[in-house]
Amino acid sequence: MNFISFIGRRMLHLMPVLIGISLVSFFLVMLVPGDPVRLILGPRATDEAVAAMRQEWGLDRPVLAQYVTYVANVFQGNLGVSLKFRLPVWDLIAQYLPRTAFLIGYVLVISIPATLLMAITAARNEGRWPDQLIRLFSVLGMTIPVFWLSVLFARFFGIQLGWFPVSGYGEGFVDHLHHLFLPAVSTSLWLAPLLTRNLRGALIDQIGSDYVAACRAKGLPEKQIFWRHILPNSVLPTLNLLGVMIAFLIGGSVVVEIVYAVPGLGALMIGSVLGRDYFVIQGLTLVYALVTVLVTLAIDILTAMIDPRTVE
Repeated sequence: MNFISFIGRRMLHLMPVLIGISLVSFFLVMLVPGDPVRLILGPRATDEAVAAMRQEWGLDRPVLAQYVTYVANVFQGNLGVSLKFRLPVWDLIAQYLPRTAFLIGYVLVISIPATLLMAITAARNEGRWPDQLIRLFSVLGMTIPVFWLSVLFARFFGIQLGWFPVSGYGEGFVDHLHHLFLPAVSTSLWLAPLLTRNLRGALIDQIGSDYVAACRAKGLPEKQIFWRHILPNSVLPTLNLLGVMIAFLIGGSVVVEIVYAVPGLGALMIGSVLGRDYFVIQGLTLVYALVTVLVTLAIDILTAMIDPRTVE
């Protein structure tokens, strides 16, 4: 099987996931109690005004007819218009998405080098104090909630010491880095331990494998054995875990975005749920699913590039 057909097969496998998510998100949103029109117009709105707005947005039609229209509009690139903001949903997502993407990228820039450094150090010093210290850090990082860390860092580094802002996104690249430093570090202290523990275990397994012993018997240098054989074979399970974690971060970023008042997709989703903004909730859910599918596909491609045997 060649590389192109491998990508095509992966895309075909992921398409039903998107269709299923669109079905679930659409009908679950419709089951949420509360009338968005009443929330928008207020308690003093007349029945005529409510009926007119419901007709304008197509909310008076049968649910199945609304879904068919929704799917047809999605294929045309139209996710509808926000009931609250009176703006196209795509415009709202395009406004909020870069902030969440910047935060997730920031987290990865911190977490990936830290993971490599700690996992390699621990694996090369298995059982000694560096390994034990890193294992302790991993356990603590996985057990301490991100929300608690976020609140702690905001209070200490932001309010008491005043080193970093505790809200907002800033203006310009450098200001973004400054404003999002605490949210990124709070999240990285949860992500890096997960990846470190996974990679450390894989490295130790590879170091003790038969093919590594054979390489040493041939007289290959230790650096060559590690960087050309041990690390590439060890990184694949961690790479798959990273893909899952990135997908989780896309939806889970709402925690730090709320604590640090970052105007990202998480804040938009919370506001839309509270305001019963159906079209925005559906659009965000579909975007979350699409990004997750694309991340999964990217991880599959990267895995195939590192180990071509996965294409077969």
